[in-house]
Amino acid sequence: MSTDKESSGAARRIAVIGIGIMGSAIARRLIECGHGVSVFNRSAKKTVPLVALGARGAVSAADAARGSEFVITCLNSAAIVEEATLGQGGAAEAMDAGSLLIDMSSIDPASTQRLAGAMRERCGADWVDAPLSGGAPKALLGQLTVMAGGTSEAVQRAREVMRDLCANYTHMGPSGAGQATKLVNQVLCALNNQAVAEAVRLAESCGVDASVLPAALAGGRADSAALREFAPQMAARRVPPSGSIVNMLKDLEGVQRVAHGARLPLPLTATVAELFRGMVAAGIGDEQMAAIIRQFDGYKALAAA
Repeated sequence: MSTDKESSGAARRIAVIGIGIMGSAIARRLIECGHGVSVFNRSAKKTVPLVALGARGAVSAADAARGSEFVITCLNSAAIVEEATLGQGGAAEAMDAGSLLIDMSSIDPASTQRLAGAMRERCGADWVDAPLSGGAPKALLGQLTVMAGGTSEAVQRAREVMRDLCANYTHMGPSGAGQATKLVNQVLCALNNQAVAEAVRLAESCGVDASVLPAALAGGRADSAALREFAPQMAARRVPPSGSIVNMLKDLEGVQRVAHGARLPLPLTATVAELFRGMVAAGIGDEQMAAIIRQFDGYKALAAA
């Protein structure tokens, strides 16, 4: 799919609700691809750079959705998604059967199914759960991996937007299936990231330059995207934007709720969740993912950094 600054399809009217690190990158990419973009965030100052690039700043989620063919939400919890879509001043007030809600947040499958049903009852609009992997850098390049849930018709229609955001867009099943797949993705990411941190610290303790690990292990069974991305960052104690520890913990706790409900043992996930929970308790949950290497330097040192 396209990774340049030009859209691979016709320009669309798109609302983006939730202008954090990911929402901002998604909106910026859509603007650069020539779409008409409206943006809303509860803290309006976060929309200012996007307005400077040509987006329309909205005063509410409903205002952003008004006249938009597609409404993208990128928010931190099911409760916030519900407020932004179905609450007072929410997007549903301005949507109808001709518009499509694409939720790129990471929330639980059961909430997704409930909200999708409520949206159809409220205004007739379809809902596609489209959680992502790849982070802001991949969003800016149009190279996200997105796992989608919803009806075949709705997921296919969402491709009109996803073609400019994704390198890999897969329909996983009915409503909630995309979010379920994102939980699987987060298990793999969290466990891999913890493994990389431990490998880096082991290399350091043996006097090995840990920044060379990705090149040394390239092509072998230990090679991975996590190793290539995070080993050099961890070795340098450098923590560029990639997603916070607390957000990963939120997703792991979502995994654990599903697993507990099914009495499904996930021992490694439970262990890594506890490690992340300890870092959040130490007050460094807002640090980016590469900061987990500092658990080996001591939580107190990390909190003081």
